[in-house]
This record gives sequence, C-alpha cells and structure tokens, in this order.
Amino acid sequence: MAGKAVLEHVLDNIVAAGVTDIGIIVGDQAERIGQAIGDGSRFGARITYLRQDQPLGLAHCVTVARDFLGDDDFLMYLGDNILPEGIGGIVRGFAAERPDARIVVQKVADPSAFGVAEIDAHGVVGALVEKPVRPRSDLALIGLYFFTPVIHEAVAAIEPSARGELEITDAIQWLVTRGRTVTAVEYTGYWQDTGNVDAVLDCNRRLLDRLTASRAGEIDADSTVTGPVVVEAGAKVVRSRIEGPAVIGAGTLVEDSRIGRYTAIGRDCAVRDTRIGASIVQDGTTLTGLHGLSDSLIGRSASVRAGSHHRLIVGDDSEVEIAR
Repeated sequence: MAGKAVLEHVLDNIVAAGVTDIGIIVGDQAERIGQAIGDGSRFGARITYLRQDQPLGLAHCVTVARDFLGDDDFLMYLGDNILPEGIGGIVRGFAAERPDARIVVQKVADPSAFGVAEIDAHGVVGALVEKPVRPRSDLALIGLYFFTPVIHEAVAAIEPSARGELEITDAIQWLVTRGRTVTAVEYTGYWQDTGNVDAVLDCNRRLLDRLTASRAGEIDADSTVTGPVVVEAGAKVVRSRIEGPAVIGAGTLVEDSRIGRYTAIGRDCAVRDTRIGASIVQDGTTLTGLHGLSDSLIGRSASVRAGSHHRLIVGDDSEVEIAR
C-alpha cells in the first residue's frame, strides 16, 4: 500500500511512537518476512523473529514471546491493522498511567462482527464479548493492546476456546473478573483491518492522499506526470502518463502506459502498454497489454498480460494470461 507492505506501515507506526525493540511472531512465512523486513535497522528498530509453529491464538503469541518480553510492559499490535494517524498519544498515556491492561477500541456500525468491549463512563472495561449476537456496545477491539507483566499469569490460567486457540480476549477477561485494572481508549482516527482486498485498496487510497511528490527516478520528455506522484530512484517512466496520487517503486519501468490515480506500483516491476488505476501492484510484477484494469491487487512476481477490463486478485508468484 502506497509503496510499502502493510507490515512496513505497522513498523513505521510503532517506531514513531517510541518503541524500538520489536518482536515479530512468524509462522510458515518466516523466511519471506525476514527477507523483506531484515533486522529492523532501516526502521530505526531492533527486530527479533519469534517462531509460532501453529496459529494457536493471540494469547499463545504472548507465550511464544515470553522470554523476549521478560518482565517489561509491552504493546501487542496486530500486523494487519492500519492506523495512519499514529499511536504515540496512546503509548504515552499507557506509560504514564500503567493500568494492568489497556485495549484500544473504535465505534463500528456492525459490532456483531468484532470483539466488543463494554466500558463504563470512566473507561474501565466491564466485559469483553467476542462477536456478540446482541451487542451491548458498539465499541470494537481494533487489534492494539497494552499489557503489564500480569498478563502472563492470565495467559497461563486460561483454556483454549472452542476453536482450539488461546484467545487474548479470554486472558483480558480473566484480569477483569479478578478485579485487575483494565481500561480502554477510543481511537477516533482512521482504522482499517486489511483482512480483505477492498479494505487494502481503501487503505491504499487513504495513505496516498497523504503523499508528497518526489521525482528521484527518470521521466522522459514524452511523459506527463501530474499531481502528487512519487517516482523512486532507479525507476524509469517512458512515453507514459501518470496521474497522482501514485507511487512508482524503485527499479520499475513504466513504458507506453497510463497510471491512474490511487495506484501504487512496487519495486522492480515492468509495466508496458497498460492502463491501470486505483490498484496495488506488488514487487517484481510484469503487466503487459492491459487496458482498463482497475480496483485490483496483484501479488509479488506475478505476470499478467493482455485483456480488457478485469478485476484481479492475484497471489504471490502467480502467472496469469487473459484472452483478448
């Protein structure tokens, strides 16, 4: 999104809030994540990769990270959440007040689709309910949690849920039931869980709306670039038109093409004879002869050729050929 992976946006947000010692829970994509993110130095952080062999729940992630966390307070930030307004104020508030746990919530139109917090007038959590049939609150948990070390006792005490996972909501409820101080703060900025394609594309639009133009790459005399457009170093734009906001990643070639608004083209791509708008194209992908492509998410190292108007959701390392 906007020239970066979701996890890169998450790490930028965490570091901007002053947290620089970061553990990332990884599973079967550990190698790919490690290659993409590295040791954290380019983010101004130190990253430790923590292996979870099976997806056994968020509370199980706390168990996996036990040695890494030690007896420190910590932030748990789900890696598919975008909060572009930042979390610095929430981090500072938790550090100053130090409740046993703090959750971050936001009002939603359909709380039955989320974990929901019931909160009193002072922000104290009375109960957490996962996807309630009849919600008593419209405040959904948004995947941002703050804990003191007491959470380890709670995690050790709970049992797996009906789906076989150790639920972080059960651990927090364990604290509530035993009279520990659990508070909530409402996040009023833009929040999106990037769990589906439409959500990812919406986040991309929001982030691109904040873009500042930068033209470090090559743009030939036969090309037109309007609006806030980033052409990263090593990128080339040849006989093409780009309408911002848009991002052209480092090492990418755009040739005889039209890149419409709200499009982010990743690094080391080749886009030839193509018209594309309101889309995300990830690193290493080739697009050829596509006219009228929009609202699409195309994964890494894909090859897509020809076609008229199609909406594509293409996974990593795919190759797609569409009849004219």
